[in-house]
Amino acid sequence: MRRDLHLQSTGSETLPSWKQALTGIALLCGALFVLTLREWGEMAWQWWNSDSYAHILLVPPIVLWLIWIRREALAQTDPRPWWPGLALLGAALALWVIGRASGLNLLAHAGAVAALASSVPVVLGPRATALLALPLGFMVFLVPFGEEIVWPMQIVTARLVIQLAHLSGIDAALDAIHITTPFGLFIVAEACSGVKFLIAMIALGVLAAFTGFSSWKRRIVFLLACFIVPILANAVRAWGTIYIAQFIGAERAGGVDHLIYGWVFFAVVVAIVLGLAWRWFERTPDGAGWSLAELARSPLLARLEVFAAPLLIVLGAAIGLGAIAAGFAIGLSPAYG
Repeated sequence: MRRDLHLQSTGSETLPSWKQALTGIALLCGALFVLTLREWGEMAWQWWNSDSYAHILLVPPIVLWLIWIRREALAQTDPRPWWPGLALLGAALALWVIGRASGLNLLAHAGAVAALASSVPVVLGPRATALLALPLGFMVFLVPFGEEIVWPMQIVTARLVIQLAHLSGIDAALDAIHITTPFGLFIVAEACSGVKFLIAMIALGVLAAFTGFSSWKRRIVFLLACFIVPILANAVRAWGTIYIAQFIGAERAGGVDHLIYGWVFFAVVVAIVLGLAWRWFERTPDGAGWSLAELARSPLLARLEVFAAPLLIVLGAAIGLGAIAAGFAIGLSPAYG
């Protein structure tokens, strides 16, 4: 039964209304966003200007949609400011400071995203956090990552291509990422490593796995497919370029490759994977996540909710943590600002 969303007294604690809680989380998110504005600007630039991260532009609306479909369940819970959530916020801000001070953008970006996500347990408490576990977890894909595996992926692609070349009767030799054939030299460049498709496919796979499946076994199998299929498909595409080069020449084959290589190629791979998995989907997105009944039976949540605290005290402490993190960032990183 839907609960009345006004101030409620539970024992010695007074819970905030949803209006107060949403105002609080908006203020905290705004403060954290301003604090980490540099990181959000860097990430936004990469989303917009790098083909490798263009798919991230879809992540914010997906996160908002995942929150929206849980709105009715959220309305039936009480927002419960939770002081242990400050530890999560502190850890996220520490990661941000370390990344900023060391110049490791991946850490700084991850810390900025984690800090924003941690505002939910801080202000809304563990039960609301459990309801929003999927959108909060999906926020990890806001972080531009993948450059770290470009070289290994180039090596993997090159080795798969040389095997396919030999199987198709092409006399080819491999030297790292260079493939020598009688009709030309081919290089598995960074753009041909397939990393951008792999990361985008994993993001899509996580979304589909947790909205379409309830069985962990099926989720794991599907996620493995989302990892393996793009790698194999990219190798087949690269091999195809070499194969047709023996008939039309390396330069013209490269031109054909550029025509098929892009989001059209990715869309075909996605259609194949989702098409094969569709018949085994077990639920619609509206049924994703834990139900209120499951959460009500959780003894862990009941124990965690004992550590509730007044909203103003939690917000003040959270903003204080942000001020301390800003001080460390300024002190440890001369380049900050």
